[in-house]
Amino acid sequence: MSECIRAVLASVMAPSSQGNGLAEVALVTGASRGIGLSIAEALLREGMAVAVNGRDEARLAQTAARLERDHPGRVLALPFDVRDLAAQREAVARVERELGRLDLFVANAGIGVFGPVDQLEPEQWSRVIDTNLTGVFYGFKAAVPALLRTRGMIVTIASLAGVNFFAGGAAYNASKFGLVGFTQAAMLDLRERGVRVSTILPGSVATGFGGAEVTEADAWKIQPEDIAATVLYLYRMPHRTLPSKVEIRPTQPRRG
Repeated sequence: MSECIRAVLASVMAPSSQGNGLAEVALVTGASRGIGLSIAEALLREGMAVAVNGRDEARLAQTAARLERDHPGRVLALPFDVRDLAAQREAVARVERELGRLDLFVANAGIGVFGPVDQLEPEQWSRVIDTNLTGVFYGFKAAVPALLRTRGMIVTIASLAGVNFFAGGAAYNASKFGLVGFTQAAMLDLRERGVRVSTILPGSVATGFGGAEVTEADAWKIQPEDIAATVLYLYRMPHRTLPSKVEIRPTQPRRG
């Protein structure tokens, strides 16, 4: 990692003098771009402090620096791979130490590898499952103790691929079907203890997922800010009420 990147990360990872006075704090994984970035931006506009995570340290540094300019003192950059349980635990510890508490954990980080099952390599399978499913389990292990202290909330970003299978989606479908089941079981485990858990299942989202370029032709799709608005809606629901699973589809999906 270059000294320039280290300097940018250091500037947004430093403890905030305002942090401990903030009422609400969120941690969003996979927040360097796309859905995660839109969620972070929406929460910051609501006045929350937000810890943003990503694997690509250079991209995370650029994203966090821009967010910090718009929301000084309320951004914490946390570069780590969600497949690393120790790193997730350390990230939550830093959030509590430097921002004072944790109220909302958004498990958004995810990847997709697609192709016929007989052509899928074991490494590809493991990478998808370990990121999209085991990585979320690790996030729960790290975040739940902090959220029990604040009666906070967890939102996982699943997919309609978690309830609808398709050819070429063996690994991705398995990870998202698993994530939906995992999140709903965790919701039953935690709600009596004061932690709300919900999952969002988006359809086609204009994020450039898989390396595709977002163009005007994607205007019919769900936009990342729509998912962000849903996260905020879930979080702002009265604590007595829990929409535990939300499916979101484009109003007019492209045909053919």
